[in-house]
Amino acid sequence: MTDSPTGEAAGYGSRDPDALARRAGARADPDRDQHFLVDDRVLDRIPGYLPADADGSHLLEIGGGAGALTDRLLAAATADSAADPGRVTVIERDGTFADFLREEFAAAVDGGLLDVVERDALDVDLPPFSACVANLPYGVSSEIAFRLLPEKKPLVLMFQAEFADRMVASAGESEYGRLSVSAQHYADVEVVERVPKEAFDPQPAVESAVVRCTPRDPDYVVGDEAFFLRFVKALFTQRRKTVRNAVRNTAHISGLDEPEAVVDAADEELLSSRPGTLDPAAFAALAELAREHGSPTEA
Repeated sequence: MTDSPTGEAAGYGSRDPDALARRAGARADPDRDQHFLVDDRVLDRIPGYLPADADGSHLLEIGGGAGALTDRLLAAATADSAADPGRVTVIERDGTFADFLREEFAAAVDGGLLDVVERDALDVDLPPFSACVANLPYGVSSEIAFRLLPEKKPLVLMFQAEFADRMVASAGESEYGRLSVSAQHYADVEVVERVPKEAFDPQPAVESAVVRCTPRDPDYVVGDEAFFLRFVKALFTQRRKTVRNAVRNTAHISGLDEPEAVVDAADEELLSSRPGTLDPAAFAALAELAREHGSPTEA
């Protein structure tokens, strides 16, 4: 098919992932955390998981590989105006695949529809974007997710299934933890599809899942977001302890100078609970109490 800068009508959205890999002349390397999604049916569905009201004018992809998802995103990107057609930015650290993406989608690059950034997503400044859709490198998925979530943009991200289950877990569930509270602080998080390892080449050792993150403000107030997240992290290092002991034992992590003052100020029922039973709002209330009474130092 011949590329032209007009999205789906131009022939984007149906490139065969195996053919793309052959043209790229390089296989995904699992030692470099590369597992390329090659199931056409899954690839076709992923852009559609963006919220219905999401702004699709500038889609961000992290880890473009041989371009199978990039192709679908070029079809899915929507024009902001006649003068500003939908665009895609891909961050790809592997020079071989970055060069291939520029060659394979040369018309889109020349037409201003595609920008290929050859950098590590953990090091580069994130470009402006309206939504992110990506099959993330699993080894750094947590770090990348928590670069993206504070941007408060719609996200559709592929993770290891175990990681995804921890993101969406509720208080009291065994998977519930720091990741659950932190992710749900920024967005409504849901698993929208589970993906078998056979959908990838080479196959990863684990199942995968697509997670949709729809940004929204939390229904509680946090006076210092950095302290809140640090406090959550601290208490979950003592998840089997009572909140009373967790607050006392983790002051070196949370930065509390006076943890005993926090214990003295907190309700007994709360202090007798375990961190894994506290929902995000309860964590926020306790963190505000800790800020007020515990004299936290800055990280």
